[in-house]
Amino acid sequence: MLTILYRGPLASCDYDCAYCPFAKRRDTPEQLRADRAALERFAGWVAEQPFEVSVLFTPWGEGLVRSWYRRALVELSWLPNVTKVAIQTNLSCRTEWLSEASDRAALWVTYHPTQVPYDRFLGKIRSLPVRHSVGIVGDPAHLTHARRLRTDLPADTYLWVNAEEGRLYTDGEAAEWSEIDPLFHYSRFAHPSAGLPCRTGDDVISVNGDGTVRRCHFIPEVLGNLYDGSYRAALRPRPPCPAAACDCHIGYVHLEPLGLYDVFAGGVPERIPAAWPREPSPGLLGHRGAAGAGPSPMP
Repeated sequence: MLTILYRGPLASCDYDCAYCPFAKRRDTPEQLRADRAALERFAGWVAEQPFEVSVLFTPWGEGLVRSWYRRALVELSWLPNVTKVAIQTNLSCRTEWLSEASDRAALWVTYHPTQVPYDRFLGKIRSLPVRHSVGIVGDPAHLTHARRLRTDLPADTYLWVNAEEGRLYTDGEAAEWSEIDPLFHYSRFAHPSAGLPCRTGDDVISVNGDGTVRRCHFIPEVLGNLYDGSYRAALRPRPPCPAAACDCHIGYVHLEPLGLYDVFAGGVPERIPAAWPREPSPGLLGHRGAAGAGPSPMP
């Protein structure tokens, strides 16, 4: 099976999060047409392959507000050679169309507290008909929001926490986030990766809109092109990772020494641990009790 991280030219987003360089960026009509054509070409290629494919869409912008990403997610989910198709999204789109997808469609959803009313977001999550994880950036200003969300989400919904870029957490701060996400320690520090074996370039590849294939999003070396088949000769266990460190989940999840394919067995594209739900820690039970006293206003 080949796992593909696909990222087309789309770079526009309807949110303006302070920690994102693509906040409120707008693509021109020409750029949107190019992104649509690139995605449709990619989906057509997937449909023609005689081997199993797993796809994770990792757009710079927000994909699901665009009809072509919604259509691709549904159509790819029904292909017999597609084992999983997932996308990273803020879920600002409508969601009723997801009922048309098969059970091989999945969502990797990020909650941005400053961008969406809490009840609206929670309502969408509770009604999702496909597998999904939910996450939040570990900004100290988001801690109360994250605790409330963990309390209100169904127990079988995994709530992950991404370490905020550039932030160093004290052990006490990390413990608070770990009460919400028991796997936060994987995100807390960048992983030294130089010289470590990685699945990328073997059974995992990164593909951009014109079909350029790299081992992952973070290594610039080109392995070939998807559409002329030149990438195939390069697929093999690659030399160890040449980067000094890897600090993004879509990268370090493939580092073999971390063993995260066992942690997320059956849910790597959508970031769902195999052993979930887990029993909450005593600290989180305390927060649940406090939260249960009554609702608090949220923007």
